[in-house]
Amino acid sequence: MVESDLAPPSSDLELIEHAARKAGEIAMSYFRADNQVWHKHGNSPVSEADFAVDRFLTETLRTARPDYGWLSEETEDSGERLSASRIFVVDPIDGTRGFIDGRKEWCISVAVVENGVPVAGVLECPALSETFAAASGEGSRLNGRPLERLSGIGVLSITASRKLNDAISASPGNELTVVPFIPSLAYRLAMVASRKVDAAFARPGASEWDIAAADIILRETGGALVDLDGVQPQYNRPATKSGPLLAAGTEAVKGVIELAKSGGFLH
Repeated sequence: MVESDLAPPSSDLELIEHAARKAGEIAMSYFRADNQVWHKHGNSPVSEADFAVDRFLTETLRTARPDYGWLSEETEDSGERLSASRIFVVDPIDGTRGFIDGRKEWCISVAVVENGVPVAGVLECPALSETFAAASGEGSRLNGRPLERLSGIGVLSITASRKLNDAISASPGNELTVVPFIPSLAYRLAMVASRKVDAAFARPGASEWDIAAADIILRETGGALVDLDGVQPQYNRPATKSGPLLAAGTEAVKGVIELAKSGGFLH
């Protein structure tokens, strides 16, 4: 597929918003209801709901864009995606442990990645009645309303994994407000975009499907998702896992990197 054949990001966003909304309805039918659970390698849980959402999104999105590649947490990976100009990057339910436990902070994460960079992304969070959406050059929206651009260099509040939250709270001289653990990494990153928290940390091991949609939502609000060298993640790589990452407004990123390094939080 040549570049001129690609749909504009706004068209892809419309497609994935509609699909994610329907997928959210499917997921809600299992939420706090009958939902069989299995455990994958590493004791990571996967549920009947994860597979149902993945099947729906696979059929819907790949039928609409048959030339796009596909990367999903719950679909066996194929090297074919590496030669595609655009791919869908999907986490059917980000925050599965929380979903299984009946917590509301989980979401369906769908992104379109072009040449290694997200160009459209949606986080559908039906239990919270929240939908984050963004496309390149069009800003980010929460429930249809534009999110304000992030500003300021100070960091007063932060969120991370449960283990990192404990480490940050115990750090000597720390005056940060540590937001209690949120099971969905994608949602934690989106909290930065919506100004619910100033910064977020991700320990090594996050996969592309955990972060791709949240990445463009952050970027389109004037935020950034970077590693400890300030470098943004690249997507549609053979290896899908990332090293340590942090999210903040672009003017605050340098200070957050220094905070992470000085505290040793992300090593």
